[in-house]
Amino acid sequence: MIGIANAHARTRRRDVVTSLKFISVLAAIAATTTVAFAASSVATVDTAKGQVLAGDNGMTLYTFKKDAADVSNCYDKCAANWPPFIAKADAVAGGAYSIVTRKDGGRQWAKDGKPLYYWVKDSRKGDITGDGVMGVWDLARP
Repeated sequence: MIGIANAHARTRRRDVVTSLKFISVLAAIAATTTVAFAASSVATVDTAKGQVLAGDNGMTLYTFKKDAADVSNCYDKCAANWPPFIAKADAVAGGAYSIVTRKDGGRQWAKDGKPLYYWVKDSRKGDITGDGVMGVWDLARP
């Protein structure tokens, strides 16, 4: 009887350990997947003014002082000059990065609640010509 009880106890322990390992793997995959989607769209680049955020195309990202938290106020002519940093349909927010739904139904990346934009006059990686424009545009910082 003792041998059978020990065998059952070993089986239960093995089952618990296997279950815990499986749950840990699932949790790690879920965490990595969420962060990977958010982080894969944003890079950090060195500029004359230090490190700034850049989109997946390597171009500098900016924030707009007239935006509210998680709300974009840049449309029409503004958006023509300051294109929003669009989040793909399958993008998932994570960490400091969220996704703002624009009035037109588009999805835009935001960092710490501040929607992110490109500047049409930046032409290559590391350009920061939009910093300070009209006193309302700032470099997006890591």
